[in-house]
Amino acid sequence: MIHARELTRVFKVKKERVEAVRGIDLEVEAGQLVAFLGPNGAGKSTTLRMLTTLLPPTSGTAMVAGHDVAKDPAGVRARIGYVGQRNSAGENFLVRDELVTQGRCYGLDARQAAARAEELLDLLDLRALAKRRPGTLSGGQRRRLDIALGLIHRPGLLFLDEPSTGLDPKSRADIWQHILRLRETYGTTLVLTTHYLEEADNMAERVVIIDNGRIIADGTAEQLKNDLAGDHITITTSTEEEARRAAELGGGGVAEGTAVRLRVPNAAAALPDYLRTLDGSGIKVTTAETIRPTLDDVFLALTGRSLTDDDILS
Repeated sequence: MIHARELTRVFKVKKERVEAVRGIDLEVEAGQLVAFLGPNGAGKSTTLRMLTTLLPPTSGTAMVAGHDVAKDPAGVRARIGYVGQRNSAGENFLVRDELVTQGRCYGLDARQAAARAEELLDLLDLRALAKRRPGTLSGGQRRRLDIALGLIHRPGLLFLDEPSTGLDPKSRADIWQHILRLRETYGTTLVLTTHYLEEADNMAERVVIIDNGRIIADGTAEQLKNDLAGDHITITTSTEEEARRAAELGGGGVAEGTAVRLRVPNAAAALPDYLRTLDGSGIKVTTAETIRPTLDDVFLALTGRSLTDDDILS
């Protein structure tokens, strides 16, 4: 459904040449839920805007829903939905009228647009809001309306740029419930950007990590965590000398004071054997725990910095 090769977008800021996307190779199959994860300025939103024809690439090629983004942007737009970071609805029409008008803009006749609006009012729990103006809605309600507007022409592929940013936890959970319902109901292919680690980890089938305009990791969350970060075992001992010995027996562990940290493929399976080894060597373990890695650990392993730093978050 998406095939992008060496897709690049370069623009100028204050006479300095800045490369927002320096080469993206990407293929997305129909029906996938793909999350682009990365820090502010990594190129996530720029990539989406090129794939949705909102920004022309300076080099490379991209086929989206079978159409070239540069040579046939109208063909791409007719087959995709796009929900940007800002609200899409105006303030002058009622919610139902906004949906009908959007449908007419996509070429639906009056009857088709009305029927599709009614369908989406039910799908996204907007029925009770149909006669209200968008400006009176809460943040979560407006976001659901934005998604409905992006779906009015029933696209097979929907792009969502930071769909839950700025929402409270309950509204975020509500938005994700509706996003997942889209896949269940329509089999919609979903490509989204997010800086919420738990969203990418728990919801996406595939995580694409972007940094400095390039894809630096691509796979399921579990694959990335297992291959690039690994599980960890952390123990504490009675003395620093025991900790140093325990680190050596662990085959490359790191001792810091009386604490020892080991990276292992499967911490739950490795911990019992490790504890037996330490006990047989006369080392007293006072605490022990296993730690599963996060996507932030993956990013840290790849770049040496954290995705959770406030100054680099999108």
